Amino acid sequence: MTQTDPQDVIPESMRSADRVQPRPVLWAITLTGVALSLFQLYTAGIEPLGLFYQRTAHLGFILFLAFLLFPLTGQSRPRTWWAWVIDAGFLVASFLSGFYIIWYLDDIIARAGWWTTADIVVGIVCIVAVLEASRRAVGFGLTLIGIIAILYALAGSRGALPWLGDMMPGILAHRGASVDRLVGQLYLGQEGIFGLPLGVAATFVFMFVLFGAFLEKTGAGKFFIDLAFAATGRKPGGPAKAAVIASAGMGSISGSAIANVVTTGAFTIPLMKKLGYRPAQAGGVEAAASTGGQITPPLMGAGAFLISEYTRIPYIDIVLVSIFPAILYLGTVYLFVHIVAMKQGMRGLDAAELPVVKQVLAAGWQFIVPLILLVVLLVNNISPMRVGFWAIISVIAMAGLRGAWALYADGPMTGARIRESVMRGIRMIFESLELGARNAVAVSIACAVAGIIVGVVGLTGLGLKFSSMMVSLSGGNIVIALALVLVASLILGLGLPVTASYIVLIVLVGPALNTEFGIPLLIAHLVVFWYSQDSNVTPPVALAGFAGAAIAGAKPMETSVQAWKFAKGLYLIPAFMVFNPELIMGGPVPYVIWTGFSAALGLIAFAATIEGYLFAPMKAWMRLALVPPIIGLFWPSFAAELAGAAAILVLLGLNWMAGRQDRTVLAPETARTRPD
Repeated sequence: MTQTDPQDVIPESMRSADRVQPRPVLWAITLTGVALSLFQLYTAGIEPLGLFYQRTAHLGFILFLAFLLFPLTGQSRPRTWWAWVIDAGFLVASFLSGFYIIWYLDDIIARAGWWTTADIVVGIVCIVAVLEASRRAVGFGLTLIGIIAILYALAGSRGALPWLGDMMPGILAHRGASVDRLVGQLYLGQEGIFGLPLGVAATFVFMFVLFGAFLEKTGAGKFFIDLAFAATGRKPGGPAKAAVIASAGMGSISGSAIANVVTTGAFTIPLMKKLGYRPAQAGGVEAAASTGGQITPPLMGAGAFLISEYTRIPYIDIVLVSIFPAILYLGTVYLFVHIVAMKQGMRGLDAAELPVVKQVLAAGWQFIVPLILLVVLLVNNISPMRVGFWAIISVIAMAGLRGAWALYADGPMTGARIRESVMRGIRMIFESLELGARNAVAVSIACAVAGIIVGVVGLTGLGLKFSSMMVSLSGGNIVIALALVLVASLILGLGLPVTASYIVLIVLVGPALNTEFGIPLLIAHLVVFWYSQDSNVTPPVALAGFAGAAIAGAKPMETSVQAWKFAKGLYLIPAFMVFNPELIMGGPVPYVIWTGFSAALGLIAFAATIEGYLFAPMKAWMRLALVPPIIGLFWPSFAAELAGAAAILVLLGLNWMAGRQDRTVLAPETARTRPD
């Protein structure tokens, strides 16, 4: 048996960065990633560990892997000797950060609050390592916010930096914290680095990231894409509609909107351009659709697991109440795509260019089984961590059965063919284990830095002060308050990934939304969760939009504007949740049905108003006339909703009649020009 080069088990998207890595480093990355994934599988399905054991070991592995993956010299240049020295120091710091607490846990608990010099020194080392790993793996924006949070905690009359405290405005002033107290809060307690965000990342999130990696390596991405094209490819704008469906399916298991754009966009964007979509439109459609994957059940990104932990609401309940809002969002993107196709007179692809549904299902039915099992286990209130474990086992089992059937059907089962099939299966498992660990690095590090921020907020009382400021600025007006939350999410999104943005926002504004403005707790979290997604599609920094632009060969800013337009449901649907809580919380069945209908009607009218087209081109007066009734549907008054719905139905009915008249006029002309 020939020796496997670790370069061969790395996905193509990562190989360009790994080519500068020496072979021993590639082996170290592979071994660390596989070890981390096996550790997570063991603790999820066989022997659960205590809070500090699980989180500290996870962080130690993640930091070690991060400093192997992201050299000090960057990913395009090999390490110099001095970079090796520095990175070696950070690798040692990674090991210390995770395993110091494990080794001395009993002693640390016994002397709680009376820290030794070693405790403080290792705590400082861990904080520095986390911030540096964040700079390399996530970006400088999150690192900078973490540094500012630490400086803010140290500022004050009793802090390590009293002179900085004197510069704070009155409402932000606090007495400050000493270095020992701050390190104890951030490293040696449960409210800092090892707090709830990292706890969720080290349990639920990692398991589902690993689940997505197994699906990806076994070909689930191609299955979802082929199924979407088979279902919608012949319709006007077919590839764009397929992008919406495929991105929703793939995005719900990938955990990253950007990764979703790169995965599905490589197939859908060129076909959209071929059909007639402008490059910026094609990239924007893919970015908006891929962002929708993060809010699409059954897997909704790391934020949904955090919502469950913060609110103590079972994850399956969050999944169930999120189904209809997700349909509304994806339906809005789909409608935008349809309108653009109709306006530009596009047609679908020929049947010969498309896969056949039966053939796609026959080739990929095994990818549906793990998803069904996942939903069934969640419905039966099994822990999400254990659900992820069994979902991964089911993927491996189905892939094995599929491989065995293919081996049987393709010819005689010789010893050589059996050995080759077994080795291919083992290689797939190890590739998936490594890929899952790689994909989890950025999420876990972002959660660790978010833990620093959350710890500082708790130590200084900043959350209550921020809530007071929001109430004061909004004057008690809930519309202004929501606008402030939206602006804050956009500003945070300039430097923070989605999960970190959600954590910071919910800690700062969540209490005010719930207590001061009377928004139900779950809806307050969902609003912040949805608004935190906007950094993917909102200029000037729209990461998913930029990824779509790169594939489409379009200008990043123009593509981001298109993505922002197609993703307007991110802003409107949360507002509808606030003013019509029955959409989430339930209520009398007739009113719930009415609420769902009015939400869908409002989004249809909104898309038609933006594009100036639905069944036929819209006059300017009709687009202006639609604005007040759309606002009426969002107003917390049944009379306003009823009047708005009636006005929209009348106006859209007029547009439908105009479209029907246009088709009637064109029909005789078409008949005269048709050959005999």
